[in-house]
Amino acid sequence: MEKFNLICPCCEAQLTIDAQTGALIAHEEKKKVLGSFEDLKSDLNKQKDLRDQLFAQEMSSQKDRERLLEEKFKEAMKKAETDKGLPFKNPLDLD
Repeated sequence: MEKFNLICPCCEAQLTIDAQTGALIAHEEKKKVLGSFEDLKSDLNKQKDLRDQLFAQEMSSQKDRERLLEEKFKEAMKKAETDKGLPFKNPLDLD
């Protein structure tokens, strides 16, 4: 019986396939390398720092949000005052 040994490009497992039927005979998963406790702890600390940084960035953007919305509202009111005599044009009607 002739067999082929292949390595899966997705999961890097070793597959043994029968040449005549093309059936899968054996499947051996790639051995996973486990990191040390210190490596896992440092990865968790990096993830925590990244989360804290993203949270602080979002908090600072939320502080300015009210001011930006107020400015946008004032600009829209100014534009509405200048366009008072013109009829409303629906953007969906411009197609």
